[in-house]
Amino acid sequence: MSLEMQIEALKAAGVSEVVLAINHQQPEVMLNFVKEYEKKLEIKITFSQETEPLGTAGPLALARDKLVDESGQPFFVLNSDTNCAEASIMVTKVDDPSKYGVVVTEEGTARVESFVEKPEHFVGNKINAGIYLLNPSVLDRIELRRTSIEKEIFPKIASEKKLYAMVLPGFWMDIGQPKDYITGQRMYLNSLREKAPQDLATGDNIFGNVLVDKSAVIGEACLIGPDVVIGPGCVIDSGVRLFGCTVMRGVWIKEHASISNSIVGWDSTVGKWARVVNITVIGKDVHVADAEVYNSGVVIEEQGL
Repeated sequence: MSLEMQIEALKAAGVSEVVLAINHQQPEVMLNFVKEYEKKLEIKITFSQETEPLGTAGPLALARDKLVDESGQPFFVLNSDTNCAEASIMVTKVDDPSKYGVVVTEEGTARVESFVEKPEHFVGNKINAGIYLLNPSVLDRIELRRTSIEKEIFPKIASEKKLYAMVLPGFWMDIGQPKDYITGQRMYLNSLREKAPQDLATGDNIFGNVLVDKSAVIGEACLIGPDVVIGPGCVIDSGVRLFGCTVMRGVWIKEHASISNSIVGWDSTVGKWARVVNITVIGKDVHVADAEVYNSGVVIEEQGL
């Protein structure tokens, strides 16, 4: 969901090409997704694939030939798991900055002075939102190895007084953990309700904010919502209850199953009368048995049909 939102926003801003840096594990999942999305949005999407982990800056060096041309134009860098200088970063304000690395800026200019990791005392409430605008010259600072753009590259640029920050408008959420992903999904659906309510599903069986792909099939007597996303090719049998959950592409949820505050991965099956609750994550191609109950945790192996 986060990647889709970012590509859509880039398209709307006039970006014509996106380069995705993907890791060396299960690239086929991303390849299949992007092939369909490239056609849907009419935007060119190319890949730069790591053969070994390169951190957050190394992939930029790997993709150098795709990022630099004779124009010398700057390019956006977005973290998929949320303005002018050699580099500009988006920051967001948080209530508890002690859990993050704080971006300390010069008052009145937005120039970044320093970064303070998980400060014990208050030094500011702005943190890195994971969205950057970089000039091509930044690539000259990055070696083709595992490199952290936040810990190695940005501090050097800041020390030369060439790094600036801009406060990100709207909502922001770190969705790296399942609980936070579900919270972020709720925030996104709330945003859709305000900005594009026509994109949300409606019907007698829909409650609150629900996003359903047009290719999904939903049976009779279901209760769906609030805060639910149902992906392409899903089949939701009759009598199913869905609440605060993500149901990814190709999932089959059988009769009278109940899923709440959880994530069901691609091509999985949830059996009849099964219950998946309380921040449970069902992995890709997992088959949950009839009447099985999962209460929190991660399930990555087949459980029977």
